[in-house]
Amino acid sequence: MASRRAIQTLTLRSSYSLLRSQCTAPRRATPSIVAARNGFARPSVATAAGQQQRWHSGFPSDKRSKMYEFEDIKQLIENPNENTLLVDVREPSEFDANSIPTALNIPIASQPDSLLLPAEEFEDRYGFAKPPLDKEIVFFCKAGVRSSAAAQIAKQGGYLNVGEYRGSWLDWEKRGGVGTRTGPPE
Repeated sequence: MASRRAIQTLTLRSSYSLLRSQCTAPRRATPSIVAARNGFARPSVATAAGQQQRWHSGFPSDKRSKMYEFEDIKQLIENPNENTLLVDVREPSEFDANSIPTALNIPIASQPDSLLLPAEEFEDRYGFAKPPLDKEIVFFCKAGVRSSAAAQIAKQGGYLNVGEYRGSWLDWEKRGGVGTRTGPPE
């Protein structure tokens, strides 16, 4: 005689099998289709056991940000132009403590949708006009992580000229860059 638990399990399995056979599962995209659609590289690497595929989630070369170094940022500050905007993506408290001169603050961690907002909403939130999509925007933060995220969001929002100062505030300060203190003294 079958136990009560065995009968319950059999009943559940049967019901699941019946439902599964009556429903068609949505077709899943193959890795090669996903890779082609997203522009990801998919190089193969041969191993002793056979063929192995490795996926890389980097952007295609035409979608990568322009990388800025200390000297490039220093040049931007000394010779400002209307085509390039320096954006500090740290939180307002960090920005108020000290920042690179001429930078505007658009915090990415607490307000990641900022660059995706309509122009009027952006201006209401920050008190300055939303940068045009064709203007070059150079992002920096404390160590380069948030600036990289901001660059990716900007590209998703349609910005064409995106730059990153990967060394960010730590590199700026280490190399003797002068900051602007906008908040109360510490």
